[in-house]
Amino acid sequence: QVQLVESGGGLVQAGGSLRLSCAASGAIFGFNNMGWYRQAPGNQRELVATMTNGGVTNYANSSKGRFTISRDNAKRSVYLQMDSLRPEDTADYYCNVELWTPQYRTYWGQGTQVTVSS
Repeated sequence: QVQLVESGGGLVQAGGSLRLSCAASGAIFGFNNMGWYRQAPGNQRELVATMTNGGVTNYANSSKGRFTISRDNAKRSVYLQMDSLRPEDTADYYCNVELWTPQYRTYWGQGTQVTVSS
């Protein structure tokens, strides 16, 4: 049974920083793309950032220059460093990991809440 466990969310003032972590556990043969998405109340889930297994990154326009995605396959983890946070970054953040068990599947974390106060 594969599980993704997220951590690092919380309450921060505008301009502050948070680092989100997502660790995978279970019988995993390998990883493909990893990413972060977010969902604010009343909104659809949206992409924040993704990273391929080769290290190619893709950021939403709202994330560029402020957020940095990284990963460590040996630790089965993906991270999101968020700097210069804004109140509009307030949302539940979800990690998304494509992996083989050996079946190829996409898994979601349970979500971690980020609240940015003005």
